[in-house]
Amino acid sequence: MTGSEAKIRLEKLKVQITELRFRYHVENDPTVTDDVYESLIREVKAIEKEFPDLAISQEFDRVAGAPLSVFTKVKHGTRMMSLNDVFSEEELREWSARMERLLGGAAHQYFAEVKLDGLAVTLHYVQGQLTQAATRGDGFVGEDITENAKMVRTIPLQLTAPFPVQIEVRGEIIMRKNVLAALNAIQEKNGKPAFANTRNAAAGSVRQLDPALVKERKLDFFAYDTVGPEEIEGFGSIRTHSQKHALLRSIGMPVVADEASATTVEGLLPFITKIADKRDGLPFNIDGIVISVDELSLQDTLGVVGKAPRYMVAYKYPAERVTTTVSNITVNVGRTGVLTPLAHFAPVVVAGSTVSKATLHNMDQIARLDIRIGDTVIIQKAGDVIPEVVSVLKDLRSGKEKKFVMPKKCPICGFPVEQRAAQSKQGDTVAFFCTNDDCPAKHTRGMIHFVHMLDIYEVGPKIIDRLQEEGLITDAADLFALTEGDLSGLERFGEKSAQNIIAAIAEKKAPPLDRFIASLGISNVGVETARDIALHFGSFEKFWNAKNEAFDSIPNIGPAVVESIDQYRCKESSIHFIQKLFANGVMPQSIAPQKEGIFSGKTVVLTGTLATMSREKAKEIIQSQGGKVTGSVSASTSMVVAGEKPGSKYNDAKKLNVQILSEDGFLKMVKGLL
Repeated sequence: MTGSEAKIRLEKLKVQITELRFRYHVENDPTVTDDVYESLIREVKAIEKEFPDLAISQEFDRVAGAPLSVFTKVKHGTRMMSLNDVFSEEELREWSARMERLLGGAAHQYFAEVKLDGLAVTLHYVQGQLTQAATRGDGFVGEDITENAKMVRTIPLQLTAPFPVQIEVRGEIIMRKNVLAALNAIQEKNGKPAFANTRNAAAGSVRQLDPALVKERKLDFFAYDTVGPEEIEGFGSIRTHSQKHALLRSIGMPVVADEASATTVEGLLPFITKIADKRDGLPFNIDGIVISVDELSLQDTLGVVGKAPRYMVAYKYPAERVTTTVSNITVNVGRTGVLTPLAHFAPVVVAGSTVSKATLHNMDQIARLDIRIGDTVIIQKAGDVIPEVVSVLKDLRSGKEKKFVMPKKCPICGFPVEQRAAQSKQGDTVAFFCTNDDCPAKHTRGMIHFVHMLDIYEVGPKIIDRLQEEGLITDAADLFALTEGDLSGLERFGEKSAQNIIAAIAEKKAPPLDRFIASLGISNVGVETARDIALHFGSFEKFWNAKNEAFDSIPNIGPAVVESIDQYRCKESSIHFIQKLFANGVMPQSIAPQKEGIFSGKTVVLTGTLATMSREKAKEIIQSQGGKVTGSVSASTSMVVAGEKPGSKYNDAKKLNVQILSEDGFLKMVKGLL
């Protein structure tokens, strides 16, 4: 961005922000969420950092024990349950209607409290003294964090009298927003990655093995429930959940002040709205409102379904929204041949994860949004997980934005594209399809072969199918452009699963040259032929640019193999695929030439199960000692190594009078090499 472009952009941002401030503060009619407003402010400050002489942001400023070696397991006496979620007032009313039917007209209250975004823990007190603290874990078993809990400044070590002889207090360990900001400043100064949000920071802090480090993090605690006697001396009977809150306050426990009661959920809607309005101004992060049937006896009647209580539900606020700029709109081709537009934008953090692209589904969606390349857009994570474009801030257009046009030819194979009626998650629509039945993008088998050859075990056929359906990949090269944010939002893809898949893919960005050539799926080029080619040429560039006659000197490579290689290298789709792989960071590595050894000049076949090593390991040993491993027995086979339950290769070797080695015989040959 040039200085003049920055000035124009800042002026447009100033007009937009001023308008938003007016609608929010004067007319009390905000047109966007506070997330969007703050996202625009962040963009202003980012531009100012590059062009400090253009600063305008001041106009918008608001006043606003000893280390442990390991955590031991703790079995909870009473299960720590999860909550079912609702995402709208309508869903909340439906939940309430179920409660009314199940309660059959029994008189009751509903109780609402703030749902903190932290780490759920349970605290045990005996005679007023903190004796044990544990994490939620899986609900049944957690981890003992007693020494760390003692370092949390708002967890009482001694309760205020009068208190029960024994009581279990449940609550949330959190990190305040200002503490996270200070912590991340230190992280940045020390060259360490910043924490994504207060919940991650709190959870990571609690699991430090050194309690002194926990103390430095300045964590806080808020209680929300008890497991204990219903009759408490000096306090009386505990008959409702709201009375539990009163008890917690009386014994010195910090409890969030915001709460409300009503005879219907309709009566709680003003409270939900009030908290939503003040949510960003709270010193800590919340992710919703917990609403429960207040009477404990009725809670027992309603019971638990699965892992969640029937009598309690979490109302989740709308997804976090931010602004970003669309840098490009590309097209992916799915396994049915449908062309799916994909928006690319400057990486941005939404609901705790970084995202850089979102599907636009089809041309109807693009027309509805009137989205263009270069637009400033509002994005959110639908259900707080899947990135989507919500709307376009058209007032920020500079005039340089470009409309997207669906290509007339398939970007993968070059065949014509045609429109057909189709069904999508958004209903009936007109979609664009590649007309080539043999388009590489339509076949998952090639991708399955690719990930198998590169040993990317975490990416199986079902995952490949799902990624194609979501428009995230067209071919195997797209795998190397995926991010955790792309995956963690998909159904049945958790955050840990996404991390594992992305890490596994990243590990294979520098594959051995022979495995890389084999992964391309060139007809007649298997693992052994690919190895011969890799050893002969030494680099992918030399292989790719070699003339056909350069293959003549490679043993066991005949005219059919050369013709297949030539056809593959000439195809536009192959060239595009290779270029995309390299652009996404894939760099095949040369393999060491075979050295002379005990298997030099020998061709070996492996069959059956080896008890002492994998067949892959045996293959590596043979190849490292100058041998060649093939998959079938022929007259040129030197020997067959047979493990348990050998197959037809064993019989073939007998017929051809080929030497057969048992596993013990093989081990004697390679003794000293293991």
